[in-house]
Amino acid sequence: MRFFLVSMALVLALSSVAFAHCQVPCGIYDDETRLDMLRENITTIERAMKMIPDLSDDAELNHNQIVRWIEAKNHHADDIAHIVSWYFLQQRVKPVDAGDETAYKAYVHKLTLLHGMLVQSMKAKQTTDLTHVEELKTLLDDFTKAYMVGK
Repeated sequence: MRFFLVSMALVLALSSVAFAHCQVPCGIYDDETRLDMLRENITTIERAMKMIPDLSDDAELNHNQIVRWIEAKNHHADDIAHIVSWYFLQQRVKPVDAGDETAYKAYVHKLTLLHGMLVQSMKAKQTTDLTHVEELKTLLDDFTKAYMVGK
């Protein structure tokens, strides 16, 4: 009986875990918020990329702060990949019929921009080269223009 109660408690505890967003496009979250979150993540990555070399050049080297900025940079790069993949690619950018040339061209353009953001967020984890941040900003601006047409 004790094993059964412990098992049930474990099942109930694990089943009550709630994630910030399911993959059902329920309309609770809006596109503008997600785009703002991407901008915020890019800004944090940029800040981290500037802080890491500054802290590394400091005579009183602070390893803990450097590690914290690296972790922050990587976390925000992962957040970009998460939003791009789970929100935009899986839920919001809908496939269109290839026969509709205009719609299909716009669809491929959006996919290309999102893929570019995924690649640049991955590259941002590998280095402190600010060109990846600039590319992320450009890609996000271009995607925002392409995606928000008619919204």
